[in-house]
Order: sequence, then structure tokens, then C-alpha cells
Amino acid sequence: MSLKSFKPVTPANRYKILPTFDEITKSTPEKSLCRPLKKSGGRNNNGRITTRHIGGGHKRQYRLVDFKRNRFDDVATVIAIEYDPNRTCRIALIQYTDGAKSYILAPNGLIVGAKVESGEKVAPKVGNAMPLKSVPLGTSVHNIEIRPGSGGKVARAAGQQAVVSNREGGYALIKMPSGEIRKFNENCFCTIGQVGNTQHMNEVSGKAGRTRWMGVRPTVRGMCMNPVDHPNGGGEGKSKSGGGRQHLKSPWGHVKGQKTRRLRKQSDSVIVQRRKTK
Repeated sequence: MSLKSFKPVTPANRYKILPTFDEITKSTPEKSLCRPLKKSGGRNNNGRITTRHIGGGHKRQYRLVDFKRNRFDDVATVIAIEYDPNRTCRIALIQYTDGAKSYILAPNGLIVGAKVESGEKVAPKVGNAMPLKSVPLGTSVHNIEIRPGSGGKVARAAGQQAVVSNREGGYALIKMPSGEIRKFNENCFCTIGQVGNTQHMNEVSGKAGRTRWMGVRPTVRGMCMNPVDHPNGGGEGKSKSGGGRQHLKSPWGHVKGQKTRRLRKQSDSVIVQRRKTK
């Protein structure tokens, strides 16, 4: 996957960097694997905004992606690599021997015509799904289950990969994309390889309009508001919350920069090393 830049003939083109989409082989999605996707505008069932800066954007259809990969020892063939507007990575359309089709996350290096399968004794090659107990140490994996059979939850974004570093006592020690080392049940399934579209982090929208196409509304800084509208508002000139050098806060008064993880969380027991170590 590569990126392309543009001649600066307009202000929007000056910094714009977009993907070339050269890995895409099919422009229209598989109709049987699509479902309607309704926009919420950031509002809950009472009509109140619970998530700000959401609204508008282009219409989308949700692609049913198979995160469980529970058709064991059934070989499938990759027939297309497609764009998915609902996620940062690409998706691969695969077809099993009985004609059934499915979408999976497209790892880096997966091409049309490749064979993929799932099971305990499959080869550890790109695109294959297998339990952590069968993965060779040092292998890059993605789409990792948190509980056996629950479907992949971890390392699914573009360019993400986790590394199987060790195994002990029925658990596999995984180095997460954040640097955290965490224990997973060795019966949890994962997919071999790194998630594709690795250059996504280097894309530059170039203009505000493209951000609106993606359903993101403008964000106004609290410092620019009045005290009645935000804890950081008010003051003469640039000030931190009414002229005093106070901590920056959210609109609801929560101080920013503090740890938000709940104390004595149940998953603390499976974290071997935090991503931020002293």
C-alpha cells in the first residue's frame, strides 16, 4: 500500500496525502454480506448528544466481517481485496469450497488467489487463524480473542500487530501494539500476520470538507468559549480557565491528563507489564 501527494495548485492540495488504493481489486461490496447502517449523530435513545462532534457524512453499508473464523480445517480462497468505509484496514473477500463467502481483515501480504484456513494444526502463514498455543514464538499476530470463542477483539486497526513472546501455565504472553505485555488464554484464536494498510497513519486529509465527508463535525476549543459554556472559558486573552493557571478540564469538569483506568479492575491480573513503565 502506497501514498500519493499532489501538486500544490490549491490550498487543499498543498499538504494532502492520500492512499493510492492500488491493492483494491473489487470496487463494489458483496451484497449478501452488507447490512444497513443508520447514523446516530452522536445521540442516544432519548435524542440527547452523548458523543460530540459526530454528524453528517457519506452513507455507508456495514460489511459483515468474520472475526471468529470458526470454520475449522476448511480451505478458503481469497477472491478480492476491498475497501471498507467502516474501518481503517482493508478487508478480503474469501470463498469456501462449498461456495459460501465471507469477509476477513486483510493482513499485509495477502493477495488474490491465496489460500487461508482456520484450525489447530494449520500452517502459521499469513491469513491463517489458529489458537495461541499453536503459534510459534516471535510471530506477529492480529485479531486476537480475549476469551476463547468470543471472536477477535485485539489488534484489528490498520498496521497493528501483536507478538507472541512466551507461554506459561496455560497462558500466552502477548506484547500488545501499545507495548503492554498481557496474558491471554492459550486456546484463544488469532490470525497470523500484520493488519494491512500500514501507511494509514501517514495520510493527511488536506481540507475540512473531507473530514465532514467522514462524519466528523467541527471541534471548538473550550478556551475559546465563555465561562458559562466550558470550565476553561473566559479570561482576557489566552488564559487557562478564567485567567488562572488551572488544569485543563473537559466540558464536565474532569481534569485532563489524569489516569482514567478503574482501580482494581478485573483484568489487572492478566497484565504482566504496563505500556508505561517507570
